[in-house]
Amino acid sequence: MPTQARPATVTAQRPTGQPNVAGQTNKIIAPKLKVYALGGLEEIGRNCTVFECGADIIIIDIGFMFPEEGMPGIDYIIPNFSSLKGKEQNIRGVIVTHGHMDHIGGIPLTIGSLGFPVIYTAPLTAGIIRKRHEEFGNPKQLKIQLVKDGMKIAMGRHFVFEPFHVNHNISDAFGAALHTPYGTILYTGDFKFDFTPVNDEPADLTHIAMFGARGVLALMADSTNAESPGHQISEKQVGAEMDRIFAAAKGRIIIGTFSSLLTRAQQIITLAEKYGRKVLIKGRSMQTNIDLAHSMGYMKIKPGIIAEDHEANRLSDEKVVILCTGAQGEKNAALMRIANNEDRFIHIQPGDSIVFSSSVIPGNERTVQSLKDTLVRQGATVFHYQNLDVHAGGHAKQEDLKLMMRLTKPRYYMPIHGNRFLLEANARLAEEVGMPRENVFVAENGQVVEYDNKGARLTEEKVNTDHIMVDGLGVGDVSQVVLRDRIALAEDGIFVIIATIEQKTGKLIGSPDIISRGFVYMRENKELIEKARAKVKKILTDTDKRSPAFEEHIRNKVRNDMGQFLFTATKRRPMILPVIIEV
Repeated sequence: MPTQARPATVTAQRPTGQPNVAGQTNKIIAPKLKVYALGGLEEIGRNCTVFECGADIIIIDIGFMFPEEGMPGIDYIIPNFSSLKGKEQNIRGVIVTHGHMDHIGGIPLTIGSLGFPVIYTAPLTAGIIRKRHEEFGNPKQLKIQLVKDGMKIAMGRHFVFEPFHVNHNISDAFGAALHTPYGTILYTGDFKFDFTPVNDEPADLTHIAMFGARGVLALMADSTNAESPGHQISEKQVGAEMDRIFAAAKGRIIIGTFSSLLTRAQQIITLAEKYGRKVLIKGRSMQTNIDLAHSMGYMKIKPGIIAEDHEANRLSDEKVVILCTGAQGEKNAALMRIANNEDRFIHIQPGDSIVFSSSVIPGNERTVQSLKDTLVRQGATVFHYQNLDVHAGGHAKQEDLKLMMRLTKPRYYMPIHGNRFLLEANARLAEEVGMPRENVFVAENGQVVEYDNKGARLTEEKVNTDHIMVDGLGVGDVSQVVLRDRIALAEDGIFVIIATIEQKTGKLIGSPDIISRGFVYMRENKELIEKARAKVKKILTDTDKRSPAFEEHIRNKVRNDMGQFLFTATKRRPMILPVIIEV
């Protein structure tokens, strides 16, 4: 556990009128409480939830989401805060539950526009946030207050925040209890129950059960594994399976995992020490996170156990472990570079044992399978979570979710963190433990859940949650129109027509030039290209020679007539780009 000192507990009174038992409310004089997600519902990632009560606004998590299919060129997607424009001075703080990018990735790109509100989070998460902010701006601009289990922090007039410890596959994860005028709302964040965790303490069941004894208005719980039966396996079980792989391996061991899965990294380093191997870390993000966690006391690494590239090359195969990013098949990650022989020092060879120590993110299945095929073709043996327990997910399965519901006994239930199918699966679990369906809210992004003296309801009110897309240094400058153009180019290609005309008469000068990219290969389709050139000549020759050239009119006519011509000839619709040069 970390040795870094933490701040003293901040105590605060509960908001006036909060009931002691869920459902037993007195008449409360307070504004309505509105809760809505700016991301994380009906999708995996972009987790961000807003709580509004009068002039007080609380935000939990500001994550990003990787692009979906049909978003060519987009790096990632961040929450849309247009609903809070003009209310920035009312934001009492941003609570960040843990250090994964789907919960912190949007902070550097949005925190400035929100007025740099205080970020309430745990030490390791704070370190990751500061490190990431260095890539975007001055981390000294950030205002961060460290929190720990059991603290109570007043956030404005209507909220008191109380973190409670949960397990995940990164240290310092916590859930957030928000005490409001109408009762306590529990927000689990990403969680699981692990009674034998690595580098962590088990989830504080006593603390969680105390909320249930006092009365919980609503529980907002992780849906990522709501379709999976049973309990999530323990990190200790993963360690035992990894131990067997280390004991049996005669050659190099190459392990791909998430750069933020620091508990897994610790297990691998500990096993390397046990079996007399040295660890080569591949991947900038993984190296950064391990260095940060080690410097803060979250990881224990003996001197000399970490090797550099040149040192690992001199060691015999049975003395090397390679810990790298890229288990999701990311094209620029370390494992993909190694598989494609693009790494300067490491190349796959017969006898290598390769472990995919992560589950597959939905949408990556085909890429990961292709990566595995590439590795086994080169003689490696591949282990993954479907044939060995080499990965423990960080998200509660069905029985874990039921336990959370039983401990907290909420009056209302709201599934979060998952696509619609998973949200509905989570809702069915709530019904199985006896919650009335009318008290279970399966919401869409932006859909407001309202709490007041009469109870709670899922309203028809919605705030704007349109995608804010990040492309390179551009934030929000890629619109749906731009995406549509990119998709058209990817699917049908582009057909460029360059023609020179007289400005006074519109008369064609010379022969039009044609460029085809992604539509047809010009050398193999000379007949089509010549027919297209003749068609352009005819279009431009048919214009009235006595009238001056109207460039926009000519461009539109060429685009429309050539579009029809090419569709008739090929049954394809490339993007047609007429370039008219007037002389």
